[in-house]
Order: sequence, then C-alpha cells, then structure tokens
Amino acid sequence: MQSTILNRRDIDFLLYEWLDVESLTSRERYQDHSRETFSAVLDTAEQIATDLFATHNKLSDANEPHFDGERVAIVPEVKTALDAFCAAGFMAAGHDYEYEGMQLPYLVTKAAGAWFTAANVATSAYTFLTMGNANTLLKTATPRQVERFVRPQLAGRFFGTMCLSEPQAGSSLSDITTRAEPDPVEGPEGERQYRLRGNKMWISAGEHELSENIVHLVLAKIPGPDGKLIPGVKGISLFIVPKYLVGEDGAIGERNDIALAGLNHKMGNRGTTNCLLNFGEGKFTPSGKAGAIGYLVGEPHKGLANMFHMMNEARIGVGLGATVLGVTGYLHALDYARNRPQGRHPAEKDPAKPQVPIIEHTDVRRMLLAQKAYTEGALALIMYCARLVDEQRTGASPEAQARAGMLLDFLTPIAKSWPSQWCTEANSLAIQVHGGYGYTREYNVEQFYRDNRLNPIHEGTHGIHGLDLLGRKVSIQQGALFKAVSEEVAATVAKARAADASDLTAHAGQLEALWARIGQVTATLYAAGDMNKTLANASLYLEAVGHVVIAWMWLEQALVAARHQDDDFYRGKLQACRYFFNWELPKSAQQLDLLETIDTTTLDMRDAWF
Repeated sequence: MQSTILNRRDIDFLLYEWLDVESLTSRERYQDHSRETFSAVLDTAEQIATDLFATHNKLSDANEPHFDGERVAIVPEVKTALDAFCAAGFMAAGHDYEYEGMQLPYLVTKAAGAWFTAANVATSAYTFLTMGNANTLLKTATPRQVERFVRPQLAGRFFGTMCLSEPQAGSSLSDITTRAEPDPVEGPEGERQYRLRGNKMWISAGEHELSENIVHLVLAKIPGPDGKLIPGVKGISLFIVPKYLVGEDGAIGERNDIALAGLNHKMGNRGTTNCLLNFGEGKFTPSGKAGAIGYLVGEPHKGLANMFHMMNEARIGVGLGATVLGVTGYLHALDYARNRPQGRHPAEKDPAKPQVPIIEHTDVRRMLLAQKAYTEGALALIMYCARLVDEQRTGASPEAQARAGMLLDFLTPIAKSWPSQWCTEANSLAIQVHGGYGYTREYNVEQFYRDNRLNPIHEGTHGIHGLDLLGRKVSIQQGALFKAVSEEVAATVAKARAADASDLTAHAGQLEALWARIGQVTATLYAAGDMNKTLANASLYLEAVGHVVIAWMWLEQALVAARHQDDDFYRGKLQACRYFFNWELPKSAQQLDLLETIDTTTLDMRDAWF
C-alpha cells in the first residue's frame, strides 16, 4: 500500500535518477557511503515517521501544549518520537564522525527529514530548530562553546532555539531592545559572560521538558560607554543563553533567569510550543543576581551576520516543510478520490448505473493535477537546493563551490516563499477534493492546511523575500547571481531541444522566452530611478520569477521521464510538466507585463482611502 505521508518512488527519482546523489560517494567526505546506505537511512526515516510521528499528529494538534504557571505540559507521544529520532542518529546525521555523525550528504539528510516533517510538522520542529542552532554554533562558536553546547545538541540531550523577534519589533530586527551588559563575574574557564534583559516573542520550542536543557541563540545589543544601545542592525550581537547553566565539566547547573510569560495559540503547528520569553525579569536569579547569563558568540556587533547561518538554513527548511505538507495533502486527496464513489460521467444519464470514483470526474483530476504540479515541482526545487549545498561544501574546485553558492543565494528566497504559497494552495485543493468531509476534523487535510498557512509568515513573509530577491539578489555582484541561474536555465533549454521531443521543445521555447522577459523587466524596474517604485510590487516579481523557476524544475524532471514513457510513473511526470507549462506558466507572462509598466497603484494608495 502506498504511503500517504510521502511518495518514496518520487524521492528515489529525484535523488538517484535526476540529481545523481550516488556520484557524491566519489568525494572523500562521502566515500564510506553507497546507494545502499542512503536507502537504509531513508527506510529508517520512513519507518520512524510512520510509526511514531504520524500516529500522534492529530493528537498533539487537538491537545496543544498548555502552561500551568510552572511548567508546560505536552502529550507524552512527542517525547517518545523525539527520543527515537535522536537514538537513530538523525540529529547528527550530516555531521562529521568527530561529532558522532554519519557524514551523510545534505541532500540525503533533507530527504530523510522530509519524512518526519510530512508526518508531523509540529514534533519535527524541535529537531529542525536544534539542528539549525548546532550548525550555526559550529560555524561561529569557540571550541569550548562547541563542547558545552553543540555536542549535547547533536547527541539529542539538549534542544535549541533561535530568539530573534520582539513584541515591538516584529521582523524589523534593527528595533530590538534586549540588552546584554558585561558581567564582572567570569564564566567557565574565564569566559566573559553577559547579563541579558528583554523580551523575545514567537519563540518556537522556547519552553518544554523534552530535553535536559534548551540552548537559546539570542540577538541582543551591548550598550556603549554611555549606556545607550547602538541603533540599527550594526549594534546587534549573538549570545548563547541556556535554560540551565552548564558547568566546566558539562554538568547541568542552576536555572538561568529565563521565564515563560505565556504561550501563543496558533491555528496550526499546535504541538510546538510558541513562546513569549522574558530574559532577566528576576524570577530566577543565577548566582543570586537577576539577569539571564549569556555568552557572546563570535565578535560583538556581528550578531545578525552570525545568525544568518541559521536563518538561511531555516528558510530552506520552511520551504521543505511547506512542500511536504502539500505532498501529504495531495496523497491523502488522491487516495480519497480513488476510493470515494460519487456521481456518473456527464454523458451517462442512467441513474441505475453504478457511481464512479470521483477521480473519474475531470474537475477532480484538474485539482489533483494542480496539486501534483505544485508539490512535486516544489520538492524538486528544494532537493535541487540541497544538492547545491553539497556542491558548495565538497565541489571539485573553489570555482564550482562558489558557483553553487551563487545559485543557492539566488534561489533561497524562492525556495522559501514559492512552496509556502502554492503548496498551501495545494492543501486548499485537497480539502476541495474531499468536499464537505474535507473541512471536518475527522479528516487530515484540514489540519494540513492550517499547519501550512503558517509558512508564508515563518522566516520572513513573501514581502520580505520579494524585497530580497528584487532589491538585492538580482543586482549584487554586478548581477553575477542572476547570470549564473540564467546559464543553468539555458543549459536545460539546450538539453530539451536536443532531446528531439516536440512537447519538450515547445516547453523549452516557453521557458527561454520567459526567462529573457525576466531579465528585460528587471532592467526596466531598475531604470525607474526610484527604489520605492522599483520595489513597490516586489512580491509579484517573486511570484512571477518563482513560477518560471518551477517550470525550469519541471523541464529538468521531464527530460529524465521522457526516456521511460512506457511507465505510468514517468507518464505522470510528463503530464504534470505539461499541466504546469499550459496552465500555470502563462500567469508569469501576465505578471511580467504588469511589472514592466512600473504600476504604482499600491504605492499611491493612502491610509485614509481604505
């Protein structure tokens, strides 16, 4: 029976037939691996996700964490699942043997992680944040900090968070006011420590008893000699602030001055605690003094740059989460459509004839095909980005690594935002396929929609990523990032034309023409001479470019599928590609036409006119 969590056949197609993950085993870092070891990892991920994560997805949604003023209560199945995840080695799977890791390619760890997120996005969030925290510290922390705070996270003993936003600041991190004042008392082994005071909002996994400790990565500002905070992002530093202090020998010590002020109650991802945390309010006084003890990570005033290690990883992770929620919703809708009899074909007028499964109805097929096109296109993009991470880390030359980095930088805002928008739309269509049953809690698809609706906000809204793509990524390094992606798109177009298949040739022409239009429209927008006008419709630009990028991903998949047209799986790929080019890609042409006019309708609108 096919899983309704993910389609293993599709994952194998992406890894082995398209992205050639086996070729990575020729590189020194991955030389101990083979297709057999990769498949064993995926098998284990699928089993744990199916048996322990998916089985409490609805339970933790219906019984969200609650705070009694002293502790947070979470259904016990969450810890059981997380313990199994850690025991199987998934927390450190991509890391060096030195850290008890498996040295797996990033592509394989993302494919494995997809199973847990699709099965239970709320429970998997605890692992996702911990891995991002540990990866950030490995790039920026001192060796002693790594020993005290990273190794326990990779072992699954400690979990981690990132504490960025504040109630008054939102996404505008330049406006944070959390203070970090030097403490005259030295920390372990003479390490300089600080006392933090302030409030942090929307902190996922910020309080729980699922692990021995919680390692918070906190953005705060160190006051200047006059006691004032440096305004803007230049004053931000990054600190390790653990829930419990950790001694020189690694032993857990006294409670740090971090208090849970309350839990936020979300429409989705309900099983993940989402917290307002107060640092230094005096509820706990480590060493008899108020103020949460923290340790500076990296250089002072470089906190945002250091935190971006975690933020960029988190953006791809959010894109993956949005994607697989779309995938599992699609698979549930597909299973329902195949097994739900209702109605007859329009040409069949005899009511005595048996009803047909609703998948026989053309409009249901339209909705399923749209879901397939959105979700499998998005999954291809996320896996392609993961492959770029491996190339960036282990490529054959510094030039190859740098090029992978440029491609990844350009694609990251799209990889975060496009799945968040269109795989949420896929979840909406999954509800529609179910009809009235779809919006009842007895069926899973209404929860998938609620869970996914958070992702257009997580790790930066569409508006923020639109500004990033149009305002920065297309122009930095004299347009080198855009040029690198253009060359990759051109290579795909050339391969499609050489394939001598009429459909692929037509698709190649569409893709080539629209990518050229993106270049022309981008130049026109920059020629406006007013960045307010250039960026006024940046979200529309993000959507238009995102659709063209997904079309590129579909043409890449179709090039592989075209070699095996006698098999239903590959025929499905070709049909989904055809759907995307015929039904979805034309939307980009209309959007680019509007963008080229430098329309100021939204810019010109005034508050009083609403």
